[in-house]
Amino acid sequence: MGGEDRIALRNVRVFDGHALSEPRTVVIEGSVIADGATAPAQLDAAGAVLLPGLIDAHVHLHTAENLSDLARWGVTTALDMGCWPVSRIAELRKETGAVADFRTAGLPAIGPSGNHARIPGMPADAVILSAEAAEAHVAARVRDGSSFVKGIAEGPGRGGPPPDALLALASAARSNGLRSVIHADTVDAFSLAVSTGADFVTHLPLDGEVRVDDVAAMLARGQAVVPTLTMLEGIVDSGMLGADWTMADITATLATLHSHGVTIVAGTDANNEPGAPFQVSHGASLHHEMELMTLAGMTPTEVLRSATAVAAEAFGLEDRGVIEPGKRADLLLVEGDPTEDISVTRRIRAVWVAGSRCPVPGGATGPPGRN
Repeated sequence: MGGEDRIALRNVRVFDGHALSEPRTVVIEGSVIADGATAPAQLDAAGAVLLPGLIDAHVHLHTAENLSDLARWGVTTALDMGCWPVSRIAELRKETGAVADFRTAGLPAIGPSGNHARIPGMPADAVILSAEAAEAHVAARVRDGSSFVKGIAEGPGRGGPPPDALLALASAARSNGLRSVIHADTVDAFSLAVSTGADFVTHLPLDGEVRVDDVAAMLARGQAVVPTLTMLEGIVDSGMLGADWTMADITATLATLHSHGVTIVAGTDANNEPGAPFQVSHGASLHHEMELMTLAGMTPTEVLRSATAVAAEAFGLEDRGVIEPGKRADLLLVEGDPTEDISVTRRIRAVWVAGSRCPVPGGATGPPGRN
């Protein structure tokens, strides 16, 4: 079906962010959800569940195939945390139809000798060493049309940007009406990320528990975390951490943040980037991420919200994340009740991106696991 059509999805149980409705009708008209209960074309969902399209709040985009893979798994919006050069972003923005919509941070702000400085093809102008350089970096991202800004925090002596540069990065983003995201994968880096006042901290520490003071500061500042459990699981499983830190430790960290009321936004770190510590598939991985989030004590409903309404609100995407008239017709139709069993989000019957029907994975559930 094309986005120009009008279709009524009959007998769907709609997830409203809290529970499932009784079977009802949802009408798609063009690219949005419409008022009314009838349309020339009818699809009987026979009691299947209709979810808002999923949002992956941490991906890395490389090709148009990444966008189509996301869409067929019901990930209708992707928030890219590092894409360059500008010409690549421009080419990806030309993709339409059965592909995920996306926003990007563009080029990240990194230090001179941290892990990100060793990524093949990382431009030299990604490095920021001062507040002035951070402000210039944000200005360049504004010119490039980035939707938010990303910086990399490292612990002391690990080659990251100076603390004053990261503080200036978050401040300059705020002054330009952009949200800021800070990468942090150690306890010290997490503390630094929180201290910048950035809107989001992405990842969780791989070397210890988040400090109590940082949890309190996140709550006071309204900061959110994007845990990327799938990426962290891949790192743990690779053995590069030894036996000192396990997935049980990582999910316990997320459980602490969740139990204290810190906003959790679902994201995977999907990438197929040379030099990445672990390559995470685009699309299928978000379903695995949501399963891992339940291991941290989040209910399936809370997890669904973290990948829909909570993500949309946190990133200022006011036209999506819920199923309401006037919102984008980004929709995922699944068999079973995901508010009881989050794994049934893999049982995909249909996906729409802005009203355009997308191909879906073969088989009843698609590939198992994180890939």
